[in-house]
Amino acid sequence: MNDTPGWVPPGSASSDSSERQGAQVPGPTQPADQAGTGAKWSSEQPPAGQWSAPSAPGPRVGGQVPPPGPGWGGYPQGGWGRPPEAKPGVIPLRPLGVGEILDGAVSTLRAHWRTVLGITLTVSVIAEIGNVLIARYMLPDPAELDPAADSEEALRQTVDLFQGMLASLVPIMLIALLATLFTTALLTVVISRSVLGRPVTPAEAWREARPRLPQLLALTVLVPLAAVGLVAVSIVPGVLVGGAAGTALVVMGVFASVPVAVWLVIRFALAPPALMLEGQGVIGALRRSAKLVSGSWWRTFGIVLLTAVLTSIVQMIVAMPFGIAAIVVDSDGLSDFFAAESTGFGWSYLIISGIGAVIASTITFPISAGVNVLLYIDQRIRREALDIELGRAAGLPGYATEPPGGTPGSG
Repeated sequence: MNDTPGWVPPGSASSDSSERQGAQVPGPTQPADQAGTGAKWSSEQPPAGQWSAPSAPGPRVGGQVPPPGPGWGGYPQGGWGRPPEAKPGVIPLRPLGVGEILDGAVSTLRAHWRTVLGITLTVSVIAEIGNVLIARYMLPDPAELDPAADSEEALRQTVDLFQGMLASLVPIMLIALLATLFTTALLTVVISRSVLGRPVTPAEAWREARPRLPQLLALTVLVPLAAVGLVAVSIVPGVLVGGAAGTALVVMGVFASVPVAVWLVIRFALAPPALMLEGQGVIGALRRSAKLVSGSWWRTFGIVLLTAVLTSIVQMIVAMPFGIAAIVVDSDGLSDFFAAESTGFGWSYLIISGIGAVIASTITFPISAGVNVLLYIDQRIRREALDIELGRAAGLPGYATEPPGGTPGSG
């Protein structure tokens, strides 16, 4: 399989065509981790023997232009062919810090708020309507636990309780999965354009993301399913053995499998943007993510965990007032919910709390998706000098030139 990455910002072939007429678009750079290959530089070069590095007009001394400063092409030391820091969009074109990744995600929300909020609000409203209908009509009654039951009956009641909880979680998780699918696909398009400083409408984002949705769905299902399956398999021996020994085996299986499951999730965390932006298939995207995360697993884990904590706090802060208001308005529904004959909350509680959930999701979805895409871009900048490719794609001066003698390090 061809594992050569490229920067393929969705929509570049359609919406940007008017900007590229009559110009040759440079090809993508090769990854830095492929031995024996170098970056593909722009095909439009000065005639032989007349090459000169791009430089800004400056004062002349005795009719002569002053010699360039330290570093190739008159640019500061720190990298071959890298002009001074440029920022065509929401991030500077250089390796990013954790704060800059988070700031870039928030900046995308601010810079393209109409498009971002239009996408996330639509998806959140549809998802929450589904959750409300499921909570009202489809969730089974909670199983009752009898404190006076013997050990065998208590075990049966506990199993029934967990089965009921699982039946309640499955439809909600499916809705969350579909919401994540659509927001990831559409916001990846928006964020990839915002890095280049280019706007995009919801219609354009949908048109560019739609062909990749089936593969993204398979990827979105595959990784969590593999992690959950790993944990489930680890507790099977304990369930089969039963008793105190079985309980010990279950605990040991969980402690052994959960770290491996987390390792897998982080290792493949960058697969969705690789699939969307490189045109990779499902397996190719998993391989690209594993390659980009390799050697940076702890950093990736820390950023993903920090983002999850921050978004959870934001969701709690936003949703809590609505939850309290829902309890006050639907106090009968709250008392009924804790009663033995409860079938759930009333309509007023579900609607008010649902509004809070929609607002929280509308705010946090762009942050989560933005961090994921920008983390992918940051890893490619660090490993494959993607900043040069991004500078070319943004049309910045000084990013389509080649140093004398060819590609640095190619000799």
